[in-house]
Amino acid sequence: MTATNIFVNLPTTDLERSKAFYEALGFRINPLFTDENAACVVLSDTIYFMVLTREYLGTFTDKQIIDPKTQAQVSIALTRDSREDVDVALAKGLAAGGSEPRPAQDYGFMYSRDLDDPDGNNLSFLFMEPAAAEQGPEAYMAQQGAGAQSTSA
Repeated sequence: MTATNIFVNLPTTDLERSKAFYEALGFRINPLFTDENAACVVLSDTIYFMVLTREYLGTFTDKQIIDPKTQAQVSIALTRDSREDVDVALAKGLAAGGSEPRPAQDYGFMYSRDLDDPDGNNLSFLFMEPAAAEQGPEAYMAQQGAGAQSTSA
């Protein structure tokens, strides 16, 4: 079976601003699938964001296109290799015009920070302790002697 490619369609009111934002996060734009209506943001060999003007996104559905600044339809979580890498991603995104809608979440086994792009589309950057990913959060926290308690950073 060949790998499944994932394309996440995100609305924007300013395509050039969106391209600059995602490039500032370290992603590249695929020019072969980018024009005045859309930009293809390459996250990996199989995962892409298609940042589309609201008008163009509307041609793919009969449903209302929501305003991501006031409504959430999806939250996209992207892993990082360390807590520090999560903080670096947020710093880059904030410097590029993004905003942090809530405080960091530190669950002991997982550290997460949310970043809204300039249009309000939500990204979560997270680091999970490898042992917690393998054993499950409760077993990992029990080994740490802390129990599975949630705390905010």
